Amino acid sequence: MRRSRITITLNTKLLNKIDALVDKKKIRNRSHAIEYIATQYTQSTVNKAVILAGGQGSQMRPYTYEIPKAMLPVNGVPILEHLIIELKKNDIRNIIIAISYLGDTIKKYFGNGSKFGVHIEYMEETADLQTGGALARLKKQLDGDTFLVIHGDILTQFSFSDFIHFHKEQGGVTTVAVTTSDKPTEFGQIKLQGAKLKKFYPHTDKPGIKSHLIHCGIYACEPELFSFFPKDKKKFSLESVIRTLIDKQEVNGFVFEGSWFDVGDPENYGKAIKAYQKK
Repeated sequence: MRRSRITITLNTKLLNKIDALVDKKKIRNRSHAIEYIATQYTQSTVNKAVILAGGQGSQMRPYTYEIPKAMLPVNGVPILEHLIIELKKNDIRNIIIAISYLGDTIKKYFGNGSKFGVHIEYMEETADLQTGGALARLKKQLDGDTFLVIHGDILTQFSFSDFIHFHKEQGGVTTVAVTTSDKPTEFGQIKLQGAKLKKFYPHTDKPGIKSHLIHCGIYACEPELFSFFPKDKKKFSLESVIRTLIDKQEVNGFVFEGSWFDVGDPENYGKAIKAYQKK
């Protein structure tokens, strides 16, 4: 990101408050603290999120014969509700849920979102469009501002606010949330150089460990993303578009160390249940 040098004069008491924000981790120095505060007041507010909850959850059968994977309970609460609560904590209250398999179960439980303090709309797929095809149908609703895309089968305690700030600060069309795993071959593996994504290896690629960094199914996106969608396909993955954007140096990686579970198979589902029972 291009920066310009300026000289400013501030009240001493105010400057002391700014210096108190410097923790050498999130806020590196006085200059960074001032930039952080200015960004909070000038950047556009991001309050839209798309949750992709249309998968059939075949690996979670027999559980998913009767309920969609996103509605599996953890500590007595559906996975999707945990995610919506985290979004609300970060003041993201306009949510679109892409549904397909047993989608009426989700609609009946959440309704318009009012009882959860959010506003929910639905996009129903009549055929499998994959993650990119589902998102393409929402172009008109998402045009004009930054938005989030989140897989509906993850559990995480994640600062979406920090994620959005990082995305805005770094620039680029898309930012991908990244964490570490001791079993990276189960997920899409990531290679970073600084903040830039250099490689993205989907779990369906050739076997083998390329990195212990994995993508978390959480994306911050600019509306320009839609211009990179294939014009001749209705069914395609968002990940394939991300790989194209990586080649154009338009994707950043936000590394975080908080709790994260991909509840895509019985083993990980069991781990999530145990972790949330402790909390």
